[in-house]
Amino acid sequence: MIEVVLGDITSEAVDAIVTAANESLLGGGGVDGAIHRAAGPQLAHAGAALAPCDTGDAVATPAFDLDPPVRHVIHTVGPVWEGGGHGEADILTSCYRRSLEVADEVGARSVAFPAIATGVYGFPAARAAEIAISTIRATPTNVERVRLVAFDEETYELLTAATQG
Repeated sequence: MIEVVLGDITSEAVDAIVTAANESLLGGGGVDGAIHRAAGPQLAHAGAALAPCDTGDAVATPAFDLDPPVRHVIHTVGPVWEGGGHGEADILTSCYRRSLEVADEVGARSVAFPAIATGVYGFPAARAAEIAISTIRATPTNVERVRLVAFDEETYELLTAATQG
């Protein structure tokens, strides 16, 4: 089941939260910064031990200070948009697929995703929404509930439209 919501990903009642990380896994701006602030400084220490994380890949750490039932943070490194001719769509697809695979590895049955790579990385939000939905639908997984958490009304509308397309 895929649900689209408008809100704060750090307050989602799910087993795992996906963060749009940078390769260092030390935290950054946007949603990654918000998740790191909510989880506490131990998240950066745990991420550093696993870094670097390749673009398009994903790894999991404990959720530390995030409120239960969240047990894991899945860090995935999205592509920086360079006009679309450098494999950006394939890399973004890999982010969603690998995040679901990692969710399966840690036993998560519910996962919250942000709109990966649409912030400072500049991936066009409408195309990113289509990739998110099609990849989640096409990826075999034991995850029973996926929540796509939009940070603004425009992203919410794009994700909602993509679920209906």
